Amino acid sequence: MSSSTLINGFTLFPISYASTSTHYILARAHESGKKGPSSWPSGRTLFLVNVPPDSTERDLILLLKPYGIVEKVVFDSDSPVQDDAEDEADSDEEEEEEEEQEAEDHNDMEEADESHPRKRRKVATKKIEPPKVFPLPSISLRNMRKTGQTAHVVFLDTSSLDRFFSASHTKPRPWPTSEEPSGLSHYFALYDSLRPPLDAVRQHANTAMDLYEFELAKSKRVSKYKKGEAIVDEDGFTLVTRGGAYGQTVGGGVAVATKKFQETGEASERNKKRTKKEKTSFYAFQKAEKQRNALIQLKKNWELDKAKVEKLKASRKFKPY
Repeated sequence: MSSSTLINGFTLFPISYASTSTHYILARAHESGKKGPSSWPSGRTLFLVNVPPDSTERDLILLLKPYGIVEKVVFDSDSPVQDDAEDEADSDEEEEEEEEQEAEDHNDMEEADESHPRKRRKVATKKIEPPKVFPLPSISLRNMRKTGQTAHVVFLDTSSLDRFFSASHTKPRPWPTSEEPSGLSHYFALYDSLRPPLDAVRQHANTAMDLYEFELAKSKRVSKYKKGEAIVDEDGFTLVTRGGAYGQTVGGGVAVATKKFQETGEASERNKKRTKKEKTSFYAFQKAEKQRNALIQLKKNWELDKAKVEKLKASRKFKPY
């Protein structure tokens, strides 16, 4: 019989990180709910509460290895039903893609049998490989989860679950160790990984810029106009670009187009139609009328200035005459 402590139906399962620290995990056999059948196999699923936040599947498998072979470990809301559904969806998509590929191959074979085209010699073109980005140094770290998490452990057989509950859990079991840091060492390693050496950062930045310049040059080489085709602007005029190697240009011309057109494909503003302005001094009567109006305005200004002078004279206080 088991001499383990029970709390509200849960068995206390003590584990020790060190000689001075003990952590308690609550364990019980998984029971299906009232709403419907459970996705977890009955009789060989162990439900764990208060699992350490830095625990991994490997840690729980090694921890429960003395009681039996563990088939799988799922933390928190990870559900095998979702995984199965995703696997089925992926398999369905793969089957559809295979059917489409087979149909295309069949159509290609029929077209080849009907037309019997001549065999063309394949010209080997050397592809320019893009530069590779030097990665920043990384350290293998644990996936930290929330405190007090739960997990489902599925054993390979039902005897393993019975063996777990029949065993005595009075003495804490040692927590499995691994190369990945845990506890406070995890945060020290995380701090160091987020601050790589300057030489590595410089090399990463240089290679990233090389890749960016390569992609930029590649995009510039791709043009919507092909060699030998005339480039026509919005007004219907044929334009040409700057000459390339050996005088070969896109469109076959030798003139020069603006850089704005080469980059955006838009015509210059000089080619846009301007609004016509009405000419005011084109006819003889318009000139005579313009001169007459100017003379009348000049006389009006003379009379106004004359009246201002008379008003200033009248406002003087000293009158010698």
